[in-house]
Amino acid sequence: MQSILFDKIVDEFEQGRLSRRQLVAALVGLGAAAVAGKEAIGAQQPAADSAQPEEPRTGQQATQEPTFEATGLDHIALDVTDIDRSRDFYMKHLGLRVVRGDDRALFLGADRDFFLTLFQAERPRMHHYCYSIREFNADDAVQKLGDAGLRPRRTGNRVYFPDPDDLTVQITGR
Repeated sequence: MQSILFDKIVDEFEQGRLSRRQLVAALVGLGAAAVAGKEAIGAQQPAADSAQPEEPRTGQQATQEPTFEATGLDHIALDVTDIDRSRDFYMKHLGLRVVRGDDRALFLGADRDFFLTLFQAERPRMHHYCYSIREFNADDAVQKLGDAGLRPRRTGNRVYFPDPDDLTVQITGR
């Protein structure tokens, strides 16, 4: 999954839909997500002899239409142990600025196309990542995800569902 996200982010940059600053922010967030994801599922890996069907890898075509068509990475949300320390890190090294927030959740951005959310937590991990979807409708999204055999969860106009490694994906219409 991480390599698919990496390819998508780089493609967005190469097609001029992401600035260099957005590219760096997205890649740093993806790297943090990869580390957090490995830490979170490390003890939950299936035995080597358990056969599980593989998802198509980059370059292979899926045989059916996608449930949604992502138009871009909207944001990444991380759980962090010290919001002030993390805020200072992302401001210093990526030029992000505080958009809004408080001492429990902080939203950082460089412009309107991408943002990073930091949630105060006991341990660091990726909280979720979010894709923008064309013609997003929360009711329709929940229905489509349920029909696809996923476990959608809706909070207001936000729709979440698990990826194959149980990482949380959010979709939005922004």
